[in-house]
Order: sequence, then structure tokens, then C-alpha cells
Amino acid sequence: METTEAFVGLDCVDCGERFDAAEATHRCPDCGGILDPSYDYDEVSLSRDELADRPFETMWRYAELLPFTPESAVTMDEGATALVECPTLADELGVAEVYIKDEGRNPTGTFKDRGQTVAMTAAAQHGATDVALASAGNAGQAASAYAARAGLDSHVFLPARSGFTNKAMVNVHGGDMTVVGGRISDAGAAFADAMADPENEHWYSVKTFETPYRHEGKKTMYYEIAEQLDWDAPDAVVYPTGGGVGLIGMYKAAEEFESLGLTDDVPGFYAAQATGCAPIVAAFQEGKDVHEAWEHPDTICGGIEIPDPGASPWILDVLRESDGGAVATDDPDILDAAITVAQHEGLEMGATCAAAASGAWELAEEGEFDEDDTVVLVNTGTGNKDDDILRSHLMGQGI
Repeated sequence: METTEAFVGLDCVDCGERFDAAEATHRCPDCGGILDPSYDYDEVSLSRDELADRPFETMWRYAELLPFTPESAVTMDEGATALVECPTLADELGVAEVYIKDEGRNPTGTFKDRGQTVAMTAAAQHGATDVALASAGNAGQAASAYAARAGLDSHVFLPARSGFTNKAMVNVHGGDMTVVGGRISDAGAAFADAMADPENEHWYSVKTFETPYRHEGKKTMYYEIAEQLDWDAPDAVVYPTGGGVGLIGMYKAAEEFESLGLTDDVPGFYAAQATGCAPIVAAFQEGKDVHEAWEHPDTICGGIEIPDPGASPWILDVLRESDGGAVATDDPDILDAAITVAQHEGLEMGATCAAAASGAWELAEEGEFDEDDTVVLVNTGTGNKDDDILRSHLMGQGI
């Protein structure tokens, strides 16, 4: 495999064993745990000045802290998204500064591209011909796009409630799409059945936390945030949380930058969910180390409607170790927040993504933030994927 100098293999987050990335492709061969890319940080030579001399054009500018070389990457220049200052929102939240990390500017319109570029690079280097995953929508669209880029066939399992744009673009990218009645858990079950079929034994999974590489790509969001804030870590990062992939990745990035001396602090990370499906919030508030599956998920925010997030112990560790927290808000409040951001700052947040904004308002009301804080909201996807939902809510409110 064409890997970077500091990348040393894959460590199991459960049993701690390390595996050669050329041989271990998905879960831990010993215990079935999640594998996490590991590095010899003594081999990482990276300074603020070196980064300042590089074009801010793609997330692969941080290659020293990624598993694969830029030359080997399956890439469409994802990343390098804007961090937009929002002074009106800062006044409304009663803090010094609010920024929105606008991931809607990625090639397929969401932060899923960051994970898929690394996962698809791994698939290509492992000699895959077909990739497959279950998705609520955006990850499936991204996977079909990056598979097309790599010359691979893609097999995407989506719940019926996925957005029209996601379904249409999976087809446009040439993906083999299976739409399953029900919700993400039903699509996941159909995906598992297909993966177990001997006829599909050559399929390579790019599903969340089955591949070790999707959270690794998403950690680059924090690298960019830190650099865009002139190396001052924000006080809080609020993230719309379903499976928690980006949350885990960003916390890893914050610890890496602190250990390398590029930043001095690690921000508090906050998981924002919808009250109709909030297993992480419930577990955090109840002091548990692992979630209980949400029995009756019911939220319009399909991207974060993940009733049984498999990495919840890891997510809960991130929230507690970073001195962050978790918050849930109702669907109408989330949609109101998306509209408020659009009307007060001009930025288009996806309906699901606006859980970060709604959650930030709730956290501010609870006194979680100080008046001199810098708060970053992660807008994980473009608003025009949910334009029908947002406009219907707007008209229903008579605004």
C-alpha cells in the first residue's frame, strides 16, 4: 500500500492490538472491535509555517497525519471549506464569536466526502472492485461519487425516507441502489443480508466504523478550524450527531494538534441531537458508558436519526474527556434554527445539520457558554438538499 511515513497501522479501540493495514481491512480480526489508524508522531514534521506555505485547496494538505499519500488518493479536492464568522448569531447566543464550518461546499455537498475519499482510497489500494454500504442518504451519494472516481462499482442501501437528491445522484453516479422500506436500521439489515450472500463476497464495505478510514478523513475538519482561527482552539464545537463519526474524528485531530504543539488547547465537543432520537444525549445525561437503543425513533432529521450508534462508548468518552456535553432539541426548533441562520446570516444549513444551531441556542440558554467564548457550529451539509422540508416549515409558520 502507498502509505505515509508516520502511518504505522490500525489499532483496535477495544483490545488494543495493532494490525498491518495491508492485511486488516475492516473490523479487528481478534475481537471484532473498531480499528483506528495509528501514527508514530515522532515521524511527523509539521509546523504552522509549513502549512501557511501550502495552498488551502484540499484536506490532503494535512497528508502527514493521514494514512495515504496525496498522490495515491481518490480525491475531488474535498475539504478546505469556509469557516464563516456569524456576528449576528454571536449576539443572539451572548458569546464573543460564532463561526459556522460550512461543509456544504464539498463536492457532493456534505462532509461525507471527507470520509469517503480516505475509505475509497483504502478500497482501491486493497484491490476492491465493488464497494457497498448502508446510509441514511448523504454517505451513499458520496460513496457512489467516489466509487465512480475510482472506477469501482458501488452498491448503496437507502431507507425509503432518504431525500430525492440522494437517490437521484446515486443513480447519476452509476451506483446500484436498493431502497428499503422503513428507516436506516432496515436499510442496514438489508445491507447485512447482501454482504452475507456468497455471490457478494467480493464486496468491500465502506460503512461507518466497518472501514477504519471514514472518521480519519473527517478529522480534517478540525485541522482546518484550528488553522482558520489562527491556531486558537475554539471554546466549543457543536456537532449534529447521529453515528458520531465526525465528532470522534475531530477530537482525535484536536489531541493530535495539541500534542504536536500546533495548538495549546482542546475545545469542548458537544453532541446535538433531535429529541425524537437522542440515545447519546440520554446516555450522557444519565452518566452511562454506553447508550441504550432508541426504541421508537421519530424525527424529520433523517441524517441524525441513528437509534443504535455502535460507537457510543467512544462518543461519550469524547464528550466527557473534552469537558463538552450533549443536547437535544425538538424538530420545530431545529427547522426554526435553519431558517434563522439563513435569514440572519445568509448561510444555508441542512435541516439535519441545523441541530447544531438549535442545540447551541439551548446550550446558551442553559448557561453553558461564557460571554467571551468562541463557538463553532458544524454545518455538515448544504441546505438545498432539504429545501422542500425547510420551505414547508417556513410556509407552515406563516413567516
